Amino acid sequence: MTDGAPAGPIEELLHEIWQEVAALDSGEVATYIPELAKADPATCGIGLATLDGRVYTAGDLVPFTIQSVSKPYVYALALADRGQDAVLAKVGAEPTGDPFNSISLDEHTGRAFNPMVNAGAIATCSRLPGDGVEEQWTRLRAGLSAFAGRELALDGALYDSVSATNFRNREITAALARQGALAGDPDDALELYTRQSSLLVCARDLAVMGATLADGGVNPVTRERVVDAGLCQPVLAVMATSGMYERSGDWLYDVGLPGKSGIGGGVLTVSPGKAGLGTFSPPLDGAGNSVRGVLAATLLARALGLGLFTSRPA
Repeated sequence: MTDGAPAGPIEELLHEIWQEVAALDSGEVATYIPELAKADPATCGIGLATLDGRVYTAGDLVPFTIQSVSKPYVYALALADRGQDAVLAKVGAEPTGDPFNSISLDEHTGRAFNPMVNAGAIATCSRLPGDGVEEQWTRLRAGLSAFAGRELALDGALYDSVSATNFRNREITAALARQGALAGDPDDALELYTRQSSLLVCARDLAVMGATLADGGVNPVTRERVVDAGLCQPVLAVMATSGMYERSGDWLYDVGLPGKSGIGGGVLTVSPGKAGLGTFSPPLDGAGNSVRGVLAATLLARALGLGLFTSRPA
């Protein structure tokens, strides 16, 4: 379906791809966070937002927690508030090839390798402005809501579940603090990261958020400028090289676009100057990427000629 418009070829294509990917029966729902283990593995939704403000959807537009798909947007907010040089001093832009929750910091500088892994994301959170964690949280939630074009809410049950089980992220935060990679209180940084991961979105929201980056920081639905155009390039660059964790190279090879996944089952894809794509399906591959989401992005990028390295549609 399309917001405010009759069905057409884009809707038909989206529905065909949704039918194809929904039939897949592979991957496993994340279980190490108890609340995520409750997800229905059959759920599958797709959203596509273009820069003229049109949003096309297919399948299940159910709410889910954004998880690591939030990372590019918090990074954009930190860049806007602190400046690129200040953020780069402690959060780099190099891919690691390591799992998203590895405790790996640059042995020479002590900084996190990039903002798409948990270490870099927690260090990024510590650089948000505000007098204390509540002011920082207000800025963070307002910023991500502006990217989505609507006010985003916190999933309290998921937040509680993550807070009770985030032992690995506590270890990462402690390692960052020892290396001087945090700009503020370690507990505040971890709290902000836990909250940002617990925001509720749907596949349509991710599509609009992607289209906002694709349109140089302007939300194509609300027409609000969220961040300056110059900040979209570094965000998209780290998404392209590191957004899909240790499968980022395969993703760029197959899809040819900046992307970001989350263990909740969301996948964000951005075609600069063209569109944003959001998908949701809980079963994940071994790297923590949605199996159906990866295939849907691959098929849509090829069918519509969205890839950065594609001269025309397949």
